[in-house]
Amino acid sequence: MQFFLMRIAVIYIFINMCLIACSQDNKPVVPGAGQLDKVLPLIQDEKIALVANHTSLVNGQHLVDVLASEGTALVRIMNVFVPEHGFRGDIDAGESISDQKDYVTGIPLVSLYGSHRKPRPEDLGDVDRVIFDIQDVGVRFFTYISTLHYVMESCAEQGIPLLILDRPNPNGGYVDGPVLEPEQRSFVGMHPVPGVYGMTIGELASMINGEGWLAEGVTCNLTIIPCLNYYHGKPVMLPVKPSPNLPGDHSIKLYPSTCFFEGTVISEGRGTPVPFEVYGHPLLKGDFSFTPEEIPGMSANPKLKGQLCYGRDLRNFNPENGWNRIFLEWLLEAYDQFPDKEKFFIPYFDKLAGTTRLREQIEAGWNEESIRRSWETELEAFQEIRKKYLLYP
Repeated sequence: MQFFLMRIAVIYIFINMCLIACSQDNKPVVPGAGQLDKVLPLIQDEKIALVANHTSLVNGQHLVDVLASEGTALVRIMNVFVPEHGFRGDIDAGESISDQKDYVTGIPLVSLYGSHRKPRPEDLGDVDRVIFDIQDVGVRFFTYISTLHYVMESCAEQGIPLLILDRPNPNGGYVDGPVLEPEQRSFVGMHPVPGVYGMTIGELASMINGEGWLAEGVTCNLTIIPCLNYYHGKPVMLPVKPSPNLPGDHSIKLYPSTCFFEGTVISEGRGTPVPFEVYGHPLLKGDFSFTPEEIPGMSANPKLKGQLCYGRDLRNFNPENGWNRIFLEWLLEAYDQFPDKEKFFIPYFDKLAGTTRLREQIEAGWNEESIRRSWETELEAFQEIRKKYLLYP
């Protein structure tokens, strides 16, 4: 009888979750920044700093411009902290950013991707509250979440509250990949989470706080404005590209799988109009070919620049069972075809993967199924931790 009642309870919960998802399917997602009625009362009469970039939009208008107009009598924007790719999103990956002033508002822009990646005490000296509003893509090696970590840490150390205006995760429908090992910690992977962790910025921030991942175990005074009408796995079309080399929704979906090529000698398509949707090398085989070239605002000096590369065109790839995992088949195929195996990987690969095991498994000839089985135990453990911090069904 008890078993029967438990099954009924599980079915009831499942049906309710389906009903919630169905009720939200036809409603547009409203990010935290789109709920000014909740934001403005929290920051009234405060001096604020923002962590923002070109994705910080409110109905097509930049959040900085909105607050400067809507909240002129309520708030004073002291400065804007800028992550990788710059305030207007037109700086190539890895390119250093300098402090400057926004040419539209004149507000000081403080780089967090130049000489320092953590707000300094003097940057926060006159600030009452920091607001974080950046669109993420839900992948561990996308550096916006590393910026989030350092902002949380600095706020905690200076006793300044942080307000996160949450945004949807376009890769939020699944959890997959190896979990980061401590010795591989870097700016492209700071937390012991899988490659795809299935959480929004707000949820991840709660996990960083709750699991004590900030330096010396400090805790950030955190407030989150959740998205409306969002659930994990809901199809999300971003209104603006999150970085110069993720120009569309399809590239964002492929990114967790094809970004591994950045840790190899294979071109991941930078220097073409479709980065992360193609890959190739002069020594690979294939009917498809491309030549990486410099593209202003996207790729200043792409890998294999000017060389004819052969490989695969993934622009029409759409998995039969949906976007529910990392695809390793292309990485394994490229390694198998590449004639000089010892030169295929570069040291950066282990940082991207978050472990040495993936490279070692590929070098040892493991197939995709065996590699994926080796992730199961750590993924199950992470899923249990993740449950504690979810804001959305």
